[in-house]
Amino acid sequence: MKSVFEQLAQELNVRHQQVNAAVQLLDDGATVPFIARYRKEATGNLTDEQLRTLEERLTYLRDLEKRREAILQSIESLGKLTPELREALLNADTKARLEDLYLPYKPKRRTKAQVAREAGLEPLALSLLQNPTHVPEQVASRFINPEKDIPDAKAALNGATEILMEMMSEDAELVGAFRTQLWRFGILTATVMRGKKEAGAKFSDYFDYSEPLNKVPSHRALAILRGRQESILKLSIQPASDDRLAEATAQIEGRIARKFRIEQRHRPADNWLLEAVSECWRSKLLPHLETELINQLKDQAEEEAIRVFARNLKNLLLSAPAGPKTVMGLDPGLRTGVKVAVIDPTGQLLATATIYPHPPQNQWQQSLTTLATLAKTHGVSLISIGNGTASRETERLAQDLIKQQPDLKLTKMVVSEAGASVYSASALATEELPNLDVSLRGAVSIARRLQDPLAELVKIDPKAIGVGQYQHDVNQTQLSQMLDTVVEDCVNAVGVDVNMASPSLLTYVSGLSKSLAKSIVDYRNQHGPFPNRDSLKKVPKLGPKAFEQSAGFLRIMNGSNPLDASAVHPEAYPVVERIVKASGRDIKAIMGDTAFLKSLNPAQFTDTTFGLPTVQDILSELDKPGRDPRPEFRTASFKEGVETLSDLKPDMVLEGVVTNVTNFGAFVDIGVHQDGLVHISMLADTFVKDPHAVVKTGDIVRVKVLEVDIPRKRISLTMRFSQ
Repeated sequence: MKSVFEQLAQELNVRHQQVNAAVQLLDDGATVPFIARYRKEATGNLTDEQLRTLEERLTYLRDLEKRREAILQSIESLGKLTPELREALLNADTKARLEDLYLPYKPKRRTKAQVAREAGLEPLALSLLQNPTHVPEQVASRFINPEKDIPDAKAALNGATEILMEMMSEDAELVGAFRTQLWRFGILTATVMRGKKEAGAKFSDYFDYSEPLNKVPSHRALAILRGRQESILKLSIQPASDDRLAEATAQIEGRIARKFRIEQRHRPADNWLLEAVSECWRSKLLPHLETELINQLKDQAEEEAIRVFARNLKNLLLSAPAGPKTVMGLDPGLRTGVKVAVIDPTGQLLATATIYPHPPQNQWQQSLTTLATLAKTHGVSLISIGNGTASRETERLAQDLIKQQPDLKLTKMVVSEAGASVYSASALATEELPNLDVSLRGAVSIARRLQDPLAELVKIDPKAIGVGQYQHDVNQTQLSQMLDTVVEDCVNAVGVDVNMASPSLLTYVSGLSKSLAKSIVDYRNQHGPFPNRDSLKKVPKLGPKAFEQSAGFLRIMNGSNPLDASAVHPEAYPVVERIVKASGRDIKAIMGDTAFLKSLNPAQFTDTTFGLPTVQDILSELDKPGRDPRPEFRTASFKEGVETLSDLKPDMVLEGVVTNVTNFGAFVDIGVHQDGLVHISMLADTFVKDPHAVVKTGDIVRVKVLEVDIPRKRISLTMRFSQ
């Protein structure tokens, strides 16, 4: 039996020592971002992805060990733990294998087989199994007992059949083999429930559907499973396609028969035994495995959907920030008006208004005057427009403002407003903007998410951001855990200005809890900006461990120590001091001096604590201190005059923003209130296996219209221009 460490090392294809070090750090409370960035020597340069996989598998394998121990104790307490069974349990490398072995000994509700055993029918079953020359009816007649509800030989044989079927269906080797066989060669079928065709029209693609089980893609699996949940579809699994079903079933039943030494030699009990085999497959093994494998399909589909969501969320969070500029946020609306909020370069609210440029009020010119006054008064440089109802009409208003006021040098951009309403009504929004009407808070969020999408979107439940695939159908606990992990990785990859960050943003910094994040903000509000990282130690409850974990990810801009604005950890400042001393120059002079830094030999500055990987990271950071890994900010331009589905025509070439990437393609906002789909086959001129390899959420792309289905509100697009 391999140890947990040995198995992790093998799975990750790394050395045993690397796993030992990583597990020790995790067990000591270190976070993955901290380990990946600041403990490279200890882990042998394990990446954040490797560490996340290790963390996930470590949890699984430890749970497996706990379950193994519980099963061993349970079987031992029954007095049935043989040396062979113990060895099999110790060598079981999956939870499924463990449960297969435990099945015969697992406490269960009173089955028909158990009732038959209690009635004394087990000797009958074993007698016929071991000696098929016996005539079943004759042997069974000796077990007739009306007091035990066995009125005749037929009832006795039925009970004996139940006992044999349970024995066969609980054989771990058979269950494991058939599970593998069904997963590899099984066919998933879906049919519409009687009388549900009309009610389930949206599932019509699956009314008469079949596909190899292990080939069903995640989005299709989740659609089918939703159809079953809504009682529209009935699902089943068969061991082979229709033309090979009889042959496959015969092979399976033959394997069961061979395992229990049952064969047709025309002895008196042979037919009865073979019928028990067939009935075992039909009524016990197949239904059990069908349920299990459909659940396995569901689990895998959910895992893939969660991975898709996580990738999209990461790309959205790491999309280009406009930076510290004064932004005017417009939350579009028709009857209720357009909500306006102006924020300063630090995200603080400067002014609000509500304008009514659209029907029924039609106050177009008055609205332009209001916007122009706000822009001039506060020095607005960017206009952020939510992409909801009346978005294009409001964008046209902004375009008119830009034309009429060229001296303001305004730039407009449409942003996703997903989750803005969730934020507006949240306790956090009430705390941040206590005296502001809920309807205006959305405009503030829309402005801030252009300025710094990461800092604003962390305030919203990731599930409400709307970049998922069947996100409401998947395991919500796993989804939340994965999305929190993504947010944590993104926040720590970018770093946080501790003198400007909200408690929401600080909560995701390595080593900081919600209470510590609040303590930092409270201390900042009371004592003013932090002058350096060392002053963070004065924050109540922020102890040495939390400081160690968080300090490298907290930035202090224009503080007393230039290194505090970089990703160099305070514990490594002595290394920088050695570099400065060797150069004979001031720290500010060498920061950003690429030629000088590249001329240095990193090995010259290593010691017993800081090895080559850390010194190389330090030199890279000194070259571009506090660099932001996010791309450069740029805007997309929606085509004028194309505002509704009816404005679209085939072959029209447009610019748009990728809003969501799934396994079957990418959705693109082209400014008509309905995202278009670029199917995976239309993403590139070459074969595309994974859409994420071609586009990501937030990308600005050129697309061509293929087809517009107005009644169904569907737009087909292509990024293949060579057609």
